[in-house]
Amino acid sequence: MHCKLRLSLAEKETVKNRSKKSSKKTNPSSSSSSSNSSSKLPPVCYEIITLKTKKKKKMAADIFPRKKPASSSSSTVQQHHQQNLSNNNLIPAPNWQGLYPTIRERNAVMFNNDLMADVHFVVGPPGGTQRLPGHKYVLAVGSSVFHAMFYGELAEDKDEIRIPDVDPAAFLAMLKYIYCDEIDLAADTVLATLYAAKKYIVPHLARACVNFLETSLSAKNACVLLSQSCLFEEPDLTQRCWEVIDAQAELALKSEGFCDIDFQTLESILRRETLNAKEIVVFEAALNWAEVECQRQDLALSIENKRKVLGKALYLIRIPTMALDDFANGAAQSGVLTLNETNDIFLWYTAAKKPELQFVSKARKGLVPQRCHRFQSCAYRSNQWRYRGRCDSIQFAVDKRVFIAGFGLYGSSCGSAEYSAKIELKRQGVVLGQNLSKYFSDGSSSTFPVWFEYPVQIEPDTFYTASVILDGNELSYFGQEGMTEVQCGKVTVQFQCSSDSTNGTGVQGGQIPELIFYA
Repeated sequence: MHCKLRLSLAEKETVKNRSKKSSKKTNPSSSSSSSNSSSKLPPVCYEIITLKTKKKKKMAADIFPRKKPASSSSSTVQQHHQQNLSNNNLIPAPNWQGLYPTIRERNAVMFNNDLMADVHFVVGPPGGTQRLPGHKYVLAVGSSVFHAMFYGELAEDKDEIRIPDVDPAAFLAMLKYIYCDEIDLAADTVLATLYAAKKYIVPHLARACVNFLETSLSAKNACVLLSQSCLFEEPDLTQRCWEVIDAQAELALKSEGFCDIDFQTLESILRRETLNAKEIVVFEAALNWAEVECQRQDLALSIENKRKVLGKALYLIRIPTMALDDFANGAAQSGVLTLNETNDIFLWYTAAKKPELQFVSKARKGLVPQRCHRFQSCAYRSNQWRYRGRCDSIQFAVDKRVFIAGFGLYGSSCGSAEYSAKIELKRQGVVLGQNLSKYFSDGSSSTFPVWFEYPVQIEPDTFYTASVILDGNELSYFGQEGMTEVQCGKVTVQFQCSSDSTNGTGVQGGQIPELIFYA
């Protein structure tokens, strides 16, 4: 948009007359009369006209495109960046503003820099504090909490602000986002950064933290993240955590992170109907948590104290649903149960008239595995499938996170037979899961499941390699009319040939007819 001044014809004549009169040589009297007459002239009026233009406004980055600086400039920029990270607070080089073409880059120089700082933060708990500089205007633009703190009605004019509940590294990560518009997250500080982002209402950084956590979610950290997601009120992350805990329950319960959860989270896990784990594993995990909780409360590690910290959560463990051997050799000899409880549970297993128990006696439902079948038919008469220790392999990818529990394999086409199967799951050459087991086939064309020890987490949009090495004397059925894409419930599975396959299995035919998974 541009503005131009335009005069009317009458106004132009007035201006012209004034110009002529001012140029004439007159005596004082005539000058006086001239002055009087000119003072009676109407004032000059200006009309502002707006002219439209199609030209787009250019930003600083468009007008001054970033050029590769000379080696000296490059080293200077790098030095300042490193300075900001380490808080050396060196004085910038003269005309440092000229090194950066955009306001964003010039603003980034102020990150963790004492230059022009008008506030300082003492961040961290006592004994682990770090003093960090800040600039009120920049902080207020990036956070409504900082705006209220510095410019609100109840703003306090303090030069130093103490923040004992935020980790210094997390606070720095938040400042880096506010100053530099850069998100720099690490696995060991992402939870603390999420806390800082929530506290100071920086929603885009908080969302990035949640995305980071969802991507790095595994059985090892799912229980801790479940606890934190409830604290931070992140329902999507909570749901993701439950998916992992349900499918990989035994791995999650045996993880170190399980012992770090709070009592409320412990109760919610023990109540979980879809927990896919043996009850003896749940019992042992609860005892491990109780031992760590005793240490947190500075209690002696005794059986009485373990039961004390477990409280009513002990009765959420479905001890009567354990296998009798697991109960007799495990829970019954743990010392945590009273003598009456132990006797009543033994009677529950054996007596026709079962006693009343405080423990939940109904088994958990667990998860129902889904099967993705990739062949439209199978054959056995011609070109029968033989096994001489060679590998049958296929690659697959899914569009949603799933957990592969095992494979469905074909069995003998000549009556009942036994096979030894070594199954393996890899991603880019890295083995994620494997197991060696045996299975019996009854001579039918049905598939027979072979399981991994624990379900393997599969991320979407990445190809994985499923392999099996079978050893058996009998010829088996084999699949044909294979499909490159199969819709299984809400999950779409794509298949492609694998270079690891040395026994003839491919997309069109062969072994590994089924993927067994939880979703």
